[in-house]
Amino acid sequence: MRTLFVTQLYQEPLGDAALLAELETSCLQLAQDDGAGRRWCREHGYRGYTSYASLDDLPVRDPAFADLKRMLDKHVARYAEACAFNLGGRRLKLDSLWVNVLDGKGGHSGHLHPHSVVSGTIYVALPTGSRGLRLEDPRLAMMMAAPPRREDAPEPLQSFVEITPEPGTVLLWESWLRHEVPPGSGSGKRISISFNYRW
Repeated sequence: MRTLFVTQLYQEPLGDAALLAELETSCLQLAQDDGAGRRWCREHGYRGYTSYASLDDLPVRDPAFADLKRMLDKHVARYAEACAFNLGGRRLKLDSLWVNVLDGKGGHSGHLHPHSVVSGTIYVALPTGSRGLRLEDPRLAMMMAAPPRREDAPEPLQSFVEITPEPGTVLLWESWLRHEVPPGSGSGKRISISFNYRW
C-alpha cells in the first residue's frame, strides 16, 4: 500500500504564554467595542462575535496582533516548506486576520477559504464543552458509491477528523480544505483568531 496525495495539517504551540494572555484580553475588548462587528453578527445569526466583516487592520491596531503576525509568519514559512511549495523566491503574505468569540453553543458551518494558499487558526480559549476544528476529507464529494468508513478506521482514512487542541495551538492547512466548527455544549467563550495567507 502507498499513501498518495497527502493533506498536510500543521499543529504546533505558538510558544508565548504572555502573548496568548494579551490576545485574550484584546479579543474580549474587541467583542465589546466593535459595534459594526456586533451588528453584522446579529444580522447574520452568528452566536457570538467576529471581526471578520468589520476590522481588517488588527496587526496595525493592536501591538499584540502585530507580535502574533510576526510569529505566524515563521509558522507559515515552516508549513510552506513542509508542503514543498515552489514559491519562486517569494514568501506567503498575511492577507487577513480576524477574531472569533463564540458563545458556548456557537459554531460555524462548513466552508473553505478561496483566493488564499494557507489558512489557519490559533486557539486562545477553549472552555469545557467547546468543539474544535472539524476537517473534511476533500475527496468526500467524489465518493458517490463508496460505503461509509468504519468507526475504527485509521485517521488518514476517516471522512472527518476533529482537532480539539490546547489553547495556544496554531493549526495550519491548505485553504481549499473544507472545515467547520461544530456547535458546542458549554457556557464559556470559545476564543480563536483565524487568518489567511496568499502568494
